[in-house]
Amino acid sequence: MADVNTASAAFLATIPSPDQGVWHIGPIPIRAYALCIIAGIIVAIWLGERRWVNRGGTKGTVIDVAVFAVPFGLVGGRLYHVITDNQLYFGEGKNPLNALKIWDGGLGIWGAIALGAVGALIACRRRGIPLPAMADALAPGIVIAQAIGRLGNYFNQELYGAHTDLPWGLEIYQRYNPTNPDDFLNGVAIGHVPLPDSPVHPTFLYELLWNLGVALLVIWADKKFRLGHGRVFALYVAGYTAGRFWIEMMRTDTANHILGLRVNVWTSILLFAAAIAYFVLAAKRGPREAPETLWSKDVPREDADSDSASASASTDSGESHAEVAAAPDTVRDSAADKATEDPKPDAEK
Repeated sequence: MADVNTASAAFLATIPSPDQGVWHIGPIPIRAYALCIIAGIIVAIWLGERRWVNRGGTKGTVIDVAVFAVPFGLVGGRLYHVITDNQLYFGEGKNPLNALKIWDGGLGIWGAIALGAVGALIACRRRGIPLPAMADALAPGIVIAQAIGRLGNYFNQELYGAHTDLPWGLEIYQRYNPTNPDDFLNGVAIGHVPLPDSPVHPTFLYELLWNLGVALLVIWADKKFRLGHGRVFALYVAGYTAGRFWIEMMRTDTANHILGLRVNVWTSILLFAAAIAYFVLAAKRGPREAPETLWSKDVPREDADSDSASASASTDSGESHAEVAAAPDTVRDSAADKATEDPKPDAEK
């Protein structure tokens, strides 16, 4: 009886995995991974829009940029995954067409950022606004979206580490798919039969928590030091890659190696160094971009002024959101200047 109680206590101390990651409504599959990606995109756009307006940009610009950046990013993320893990899709016994099945999981963040930036650049040029400023506005939302996306890995029961006896170890189960015994991703755990290495390190959870910490760091640093010219985005890249380095070293999923290290470890090292270099060098470009440089060329200045005034009003109303509370100093300074100006009409205004 004592052994049973001990085993039961050990099981209760671990994190259980979901029984499945795919549900069907008739012939339509509802995939948790896809829902997490969509939720992350929505949060990134919402937060990015608030930050952009608070920095002096025109309302609606982030949504216009997302129309280009999101599809580019999804394609780029899938390309990066297929290239760096090509053994999963090419070779003897593999089906190359599976590389197109993005709904089965497999998106590389750096491919998504790279091609997503191309899409964002196209949109920014159409609007006549600087890409670095847009990247700064989007940075915290992007890393929060990555955190949400990691929940998809939890439902897919993937990207975990080695066996562990720690209390927060993740229980992983055998899943069965009667129509295709080799397709565990679309299977269902019956009876909670653990896999041999269970419980394991929940590396997806480590990255999720790390990403949320990076988001808080970026928002705090941006508010305190009034970062601009892409330095917020560089701080995000440096913070994320610092965590991804050690988390990647813990993962046990199949990956290609270079000189004994996983490809994503090398990517993290190189991007961390590049981000730090950019963060330091970009400081020479001076203070944060002036609000007037963020106005879209196809929006009348009067409308842009109205957007900035709305952002200031939201701040004055005492909204609790961190980004609204951190409205740019240029907006507050402008309001203060107007309060001390001569009330007489000025013909040059």
